[in-house]
Amino acid sequence: MLMKVIEEIRNFKNSTISAEGLEELKEAARKGRLWSVLATSIANSGHPAGSLSSMDIYMTLLGVANVSLENSDSQDRDRIVVSHGHTSPGFYSALAAYGFFDPKEMYSNFRRTGSPFQGHVERDVPGVDWGTGNLGQGLSAGVGFALAARARGSEAHTWVVMGDGGQVKGQVAEARRIAMKEKLFNLTAIIDWNDIQISGRLNEVMPFNLPELWKADGWHVIECDGHSYSKIYEAMKAASCYKGCAVILCRTVMGKGVSFMQNIPDYHGKAASGEKLEQAIKELGGTMDMFDKAIETRKGPLPKGRKVALDKVVLDLGTPKTYNKDDKTDNRGAFGTALAEVGQLNYKKEGRTPMLVFDCDLVGSVKTDCFAEACIANFVETGIQEHATATVVGAASVAGVVSVWAAFGVFGADEVYNQQRLNDINRASSKTVLTHVGLDVGEDGMTHQCIDYVGLFRNTFGWKVIVPADPNQTDRATRWMLSEPGNVCLAMGRSKLSVILKEDGTPFYGDSYTFKYGDIDTIREGKDAVIIAMGHFAGRAVEAHDILAKQGISAKVLHCATPLGMDSNELFKIIGKLPVVTCEDHHVNTGIGSIVAMMAARAGIAIKLKNMGVTRYGFSGPSSEVMSEMNLDPSDIADAVKAQLK
Repeated sequence: MLMKVIEEIRNFKNSTISAEGLEELKEAARKGRLWSVLATSIANSGHPAGSLSSMDIYMTLLGVANVSLENSDSQDRDRIVVSHGHTSPGFYSALAAYGFFDPKEMYSNFRRTGSPFQGHVERDVPGVDWGTGNLGQGLSAGVGFALAARARGSEAHTWVVMGDGGQVKGQVAEARRIAMKEKLFNLTAIIDWNDIQISGRLNEVMPFNLPELWKADGWHVIECDGHSYSKIYEAMKAASCYKGCAVILCRTVMGKGVSFMQNIPDYHGKAASGEKLEQAIKELGGTMDMFDKAIETRKGPLPKGRKVALDKVVLDLGTPKTYNKDDKTDNRGAFGTALAEVGQLNYKKEGRTPMLVFDCDLVGSVKTDCFAEACIANFVETGIQEHATATVVGAASVAGVVSVWAAFGVFGADEVYNQQRLNDINRASSKTVLTHVGLDVGEDGMTHQCIDYVGLFRNTFGWKVIVPADPNQTDRATRWMLSEPGNVCLAMGRSKLSVILKEDGTPFYGDSYTFKYGDIDTIREGKDAVIIAMGHFAGRAVEAHDILAKQGISAKVLHCATPLGMDSNELFKIIGKLPVVTCEDHHVNTGIGSIVAMMAARAGIAIKLKNMGVTRYGFSGPSSEVMSEMNLDPSDIADAVKAQLK
């Protein structure tokens, strides 16, 4: 444990590091480099050279930042994001040096199946705030943490350590611009500038001017020797005091500390073995006995990782609004109204969880304008920069705020699938609201037809998806979503809709209705067949029911707004032995119809099933015409039911 260093430089207590502190850091870094080499060689995989390159940065930063094992779950701690997550052996070793866990536990079990010490940094390890590895994600996560700290009134600082090769990624530039625009002076970027990536030297792979990239976006650039603790500390202190966005470019040596690894691209992703391993261990002051004992330890019990808990949300959700049969509005409008109401009820209220709402230049179309007007300090306009925004929203959601992003479906799901996948891996609580999904996008045409969002989120393991039937269900689903932990996608089309009514003419999703994830709603009873609808197709299914009723056919209409939450036992209890037609404004092979088919197959239940949905990219035109051309009119649904009954 580096007690002298913590005493001297934590929160920049002293202006310089003493000679004793420097020696403590130097010895800790030597051990950290040894542990990093052991970890990768015991696992026979990993990235040793980059870990050695970043080691002095990590050791100094963990001394400076307000982070410790004791406060690693506190919302008011500083946060450290390691963007080049493949340097996990280095960061894990630095954490071990500061007492987060036993180093032997780490290097003996690195990349072992079932171990929390995975190949790229993950939140299962205490001290890791965001799981990365897809290069270019880290600065966006740091922006999210910094925004959340500001919204909570916290003085916590966010530090983002990055590699140099990933600086050419567009998402990094997006994040730089958001940070500058939002004046996030509680955020510092640090770059390990060793001039080597997997395929060779930076300018051989993709030439770029690193300082100028950051200067072009308005960041203050500080350069220093990345292996001098005094210089790193001096740069960190200067960056933290700078009234603007600052980046520290640390000139380093790839493979620092092991002679045959230094400045050699091969060891970016190759573990040392044989005589080379023995040489590396000797140069770092260790013995092969350490390696042999670690191999034996690796056969023993697995270490336990930390349990990452989702924060409890404290919000006044207000009173649901009921739209009546004469009200015709779009679901996105109902969402915007509910969002603004909840926002106003909780804006700057003591004891309430702050809400941050993000927009990518679509505020009027996605109906976040009323929230923006009422809660201006908690509205973040990020421009047309969806990749960074998706990650910013996810990171902010684990840092003590309710984090909402509204975007068109193709931008919030299709375009940023990787970022949403990483939000799932990081157990975030992103509230992603997709408008203009399906063929209902109408005149915008096939490039804007998000017809695959259920399928995309179905590929993850934690995302919940809600596709409401009408404005009333949208209102209630919005309020539920805002207080629900975990990642939730609320998806809706563009058109104005009639309210779904009971047979007595009152709203089906009215005053007596409470949204419950997974519920299957019986909108109309029937004894001859079953129509299962998703989203606004509930209204079309009711119309099909009425057409069939005039022909003496009784069709039951079911609506499930939560296709990923359906219970198969409940579903088949409702269906019984009746033939089924599913209908949706979604790709026919990946939406609710395919989910029903899969459930039946897994349950060993034989049902007569017809899936109706989007079978190809649609045309550009009024949405009703586009759907009619796709044979998705109520009359087409009725015809499908009749065909099932023949």
